[in-house]
Amino acid sequence: MERAVTRGRAAKEHQVPALIGVDEKAARKGHSYLTLVYDIGGGTVEYIADDRKQASLDPYFESFSAEERAGITAVVMDMWPAYINSVQAHLADAHKKIVFDRFHIAKHMGEAVDAVRKLEHKDLRAEGIDTLTGSKYLWLYAEKNLPDKRKGTFGSLKMLNLKTARAWAIKESLAVLWRYQRLGWATKFYKQWFFWATHSRLQPVIDVVYMIKRHLYGVLNYLSTARITNAAAEGLNSKIQTIKKMAYGYRNKEHFKTAIFFHCGGLQLYPAA
Repeated sequence: MERAVTRGRAAKEHQVPALIGVDEKAARKGHSYLTLVYDIGGGTVEYIADDRKQASLDPYFESFSAEERAGITAVVMDMWPAYINSVQAHLADAHKKIVFDRFHIAKHMGEAVDAVRKLEHKDLRAEGIDTLTGSKYLWLYAEKNLPDKRKGTFGSLKMLNLKTARAWAIKESLAVLWRYQRLGWATKFYKQWFFWATHSRLQPVIDVVYMIKRHLYGVLNYLSTARITNAAAEGLNSKIQTIKKMAYGYRNKEHFKTAIFFHCGGLQLYPAA
């Protein structure tokens, strides 16, 4: 496998993709991470490095000339400072090219809803009320993905005067932002949503809303630069997770990297005839 990957990577054309995704992957338990760069168009893993620091991502960009890097039109990522700093250090007009992944943003909002639920559930239980018992995963669904058999139960919960229901409504309404075709209308909607969310008196929600505000340029770049997400990366992550599971984990990170490139690198693994 190592020989095949070495041969395949040597034969692969050294070319920077126009659309790239940057993501992290847990290598093993204990906060051990890998940084991965994806070709969004090709659906392949292009680069892997240890950790999730700026120094992890910098060598990828530095392997290309400034002229080659100018061909990158968009980079989709989570709002991780180390990755942001690396892109800003290596790409001209980085603030126009960074696109924060909307699925990661939805994840942050979902975590805020769950934090509100935990606090409210604790308060209700202290009063002997079990309204929120067993409802954790219902609030994490997007409404369109809610299982049919749970819609009745969830519909009743939504109608109650619950803080969790308000937090969920704020989270769900943000999804409207991605549907806009015009930046001006999207910005107007965002301002209205921001006012509602920051006046909700729900601190976990407010914290995430201000985090989004600090990164608003990359949120709106989804509408003005490129409508890309890390969905391709998530699909590859699922494949990578399967590779890890089949091997019962990897004690050696280099072996794990080799396996990722072997299965997800889009490499020509066999010798030329």
